[in-house]
Amino acid sequence: MSIKFSTWLKVSTVIAVGAGFAVTPAFADDYTDLLNILRAKGSLTQNEYGALMAKHGTGSRAVKGRTSRAAQADGASDAQAAAASAAASAAAAQAAAQSAQSSLQASNIIRSKPYVPGKGITIRAGDIDLNFSGFVNGYYTYSAGATGSGKVGGGLAAPNGDSSAIRDGLLPAALIFKASTTQAGIDMSAVFGIYPGINSSNTGTIFGANGGGSAYGLSTAGIDFRQVYVTAGTKKFGTVKVGRDLGIFGSDAILSDATLLGVGAAGGNTMPGNTALGRIGIGYVYADWLPQISYASPTFGGVQITVGAMSPYSVTNAFSGEPGVTKTSSDTLMFQGKVTYDYAFGALNGRLWSSFLVQPQQKMQGIVGANARDSVLSAAIDGGIKANYGPFGMVGYYYRGSGLGTTGLFFDAIAANGRKRDSEGYYVQGTYSVTKKLRLVASYGQSNLNQAPGEVNPDLVRTNEAAIGGVYYSLTDWMTLVGEYAYVQAKSHGDTALHSNNFTAGTMLFF
Repeated sequence: MSIKFSTWLKVSTVIAVGAGFAVTPAFADDYTDLLNILRAKGSLTQNEYGALMAKHGTGSRAVKGRTSRAAQADGASDAQAAAASAAASAAAAQAAAQSAQSSLQASNIIRSKPYVPGKGITIRAGDIDLNFSGFVNGYYTYSAGATGSGKVGGGLAAPNGDSSAIRDGLLPAALIFKASTTQAGIDMSAVFGIYPGINSSNTGTIFGANGGGSAYGLSTAGIDFRQVYVTAGTKKFGTVKVGRDLGIFGSDAILSDATLLGVGAAGGNTMPGNTALGRIGIGYVYADWLPQISYASPTFGGVQITVGAMSPYSVTNAFSGEPGVTKTSSDTLMFQGKVTYDYAFGALNGRLWSSFLVQPQQKMQGIVGANARDSVLSAAIDGGIKANYGPFGMVGYYYRGSGLGTTGLFFDAIAANGRKRDSEGYYVQGTYSVTKKLRLVASYGQSNLNQAPGEVNPDLVRTNEAAIGGVYYSLTDWMTLVGEYAYVQAKSHGDTALHSNNFTAGTMLFF
């Protein structure tokens, strides 16, 4: 706007001097040239230019026969009027620009943020960020299942012989919505995570949408509403979370499992449910999605501490069907905690972590014997390491628990005499990135469940173990193609052994 105004000053000065002192007559072409220059510089709108030209044409016809000084005066007057009009236009344009800039900064403007692959789509409405993210997957899985004889209660080798299915992997599909803002210096957010599957679910079990499949006409897919929580905190204080989200104990074990992008151990494949197993029960106990109030500290030198109080969960023998405590209740919350250390030394980077879990188990049902206990304390601890160096990566993990159970939290955790069963497990995983798009993965792991003191149950699972290999190709930023093979073996305390082979091919799409 300043350039146009200075142009007007120069033109006005020249015209003023010419009007008062020039002795050379001003010709009509000079005036027309001046208007053309002002229009070219943007000082005159098309309407203003047209009006001045029309006026100049009328004036030119009227001045026929006038002296050259009179014509010069009329031309100067018209030019001064044009310059004044241009100045007014410049001022109006500047005011409009300031108004537009103010409007763009207003809180009622809705705009989108730059898209980052895997981070979802973010829309900013005033001071609020609205983020939508999710994923969808589908796999063909062939299971050459459960060769061997005998029974393994709680075994994870795929039962019922050979089977084929189109199914979800370790992850179902998901649609996650997050609203976040900062108010009074506090960062806060609300999260809703909906996790549907592509397979029909048998929801009439204690496991809800994860209760196995239903391969019958008119059956419907299950919806697992895993996440409903709010967070509030600051960079200096840390973050408090209230609601339902992934548990703390064992969370890094499953989040580091490469089969999150695939199927891993298929489990039941004749009527698949919402998810496969991955390495759940074959290297770690499922962290699960728990109602909680938790706190995560700020990160100091790569170290962060997380603690939480969770709603207590009951012991059950429903997964294995073997004799044991069927139900418990507790008047005390479950407590979990974790410490992590994220490190980077040159090209080497990764994470160290350790977590714990404690919960009293009271009012136990299904116990037998005059000397059976009616309350115990379930406890567990774990530790892990993740490291990356150039194209190579590795994960090592170990857990141990008493009254923890196996596969899921407190599954087969307590024997029928009220005594706790000890359990432990581990897995190791290696990855190699052939290119930026192609990654190879191999892993081995097992979970072990001991009998309780005084217990004799030859059919109870003793060990679930698996060797898994996979090829993962990033076709685009959104889509990954997956091929996997898994060998799974289940052994009982009576030395029965069952094993299965799973072959998987499919895709997962993240946005």
